[in-house]
Amino acid sequence: MAKARALVLERQHELAIRDIDLPMEVGPGQVKIKIHTVGVCGSDVHYYTHGRIGPFVVREPMVLGHEAAGTVVEVGAGVTNLKVGDRVCMEPGVPDPNSRASRLGLYNVDPAVTFWATPPVHGVLTPYVVHPADYTFRLPDNVSFAEGAMVEPFAVGMQAAAKARIAPGDTAVVLGAGPIGTMVAIAALAGGCARAIVADLAQPKLDIAARYQGVIPVNIREKNLVQEVSRLTDGWGADIVFECSGSAKAWETIFDLLRPAGTIVAVGLPVAPIPVDISAASTKEARIESVFRYAHQYDRAIALFASGRVDLKPLISETFAFEDSIKAFDRAVEARPTDVKLQIVLPQ
Repeated sequence: MAKARALVLERQHELAIRDIDLPMEVGPGQVKIKIHTVGVCGSDVHYYTHGRIGPFVVREPMVLGHEAAGTVVEVGAGVTNLKVGDRVCMEPGVPDPNSRASRLGLYNVDPAVTFWATPPVHGVLTPYVVHPADYTFRLPDNVSFAEGAMVEPFAVGMQAAAKARIAPGDTAVVLGAGPIGTMVAIAALAGGCARAIVADLAQPKLDIAARYQGVIPVNIREKNLVQEVSRLTDGWGADIVFECSGSAKAWETIFDLLRPAGTIVAVGLPVAPIPVDISAASTKEARIESVFRYAHQYDRAIALFASGRVDLKPLISETFAFEDSIKAFDRAVEARPTDVKLQIVLPQ
């Protein structure tokens, strides 16, 4: 352990920038990374405002942050895929490599996974972190640290697109134009969808999503989404519906948006159990998929960034200095409709 300055969630509603003991010894198969950029995620904000997410409860001080990019400064024994000076981003979830889930390639649902900034595991809003090399990915020269810190949330979009089993030319509906919803739409388009109908209540968020070719924004304050999807698909319905809002209300009419034998991908997490109309699902023989984080998506996401096919820079709303981290979190709590992604840059 070593003392390190970090953004610490002391308890619900209380943040501090202070020194805290963190593991810094580099073991075999590990690398030490100097953190450059960290994104502010909705889950970080949720722990700040609510002190818990489901069974994960903040019971002792915890360093926040899990969307990160930086530079390798030390390499442990046996590491051959990375070297000092490599610019990297890191997958924050580390499973037990010997678990049954990992052996099946489903490491994201390994019950033993440790995930940055998920109690009691510390996050990375601190100058240095030690991480397994197997979950550390080199950034191409044309991908910035800011973009590298966007790989983690975009990987959720990639996982959703993969679960959807997109066919070229599909029409998708995305419910929710927050950071994840917008990234799901971008991933769906990159994965072969011809268009993504993005629905939300907040016009500024829709305006940001509409910058991307193939996105059709629908403000559900002004238009009936079921009627609009029917109009756009000549009464057939969407091939895929991605539920990214986490709103229970979204499930009341979700099957009305779907074509027969279409697919629903549940991405957003409602805060409480919700009723689902199984009869409506059965009569359309709908396929329902769900997403929990991601697995095997980082390489693909980075490749899309590097190719220029995916540009997430327009989603970065503002960047804060590390010393202003608390201000960044308070800004995130405001949930301004013009904000998509806030990032924090550490001293270099």
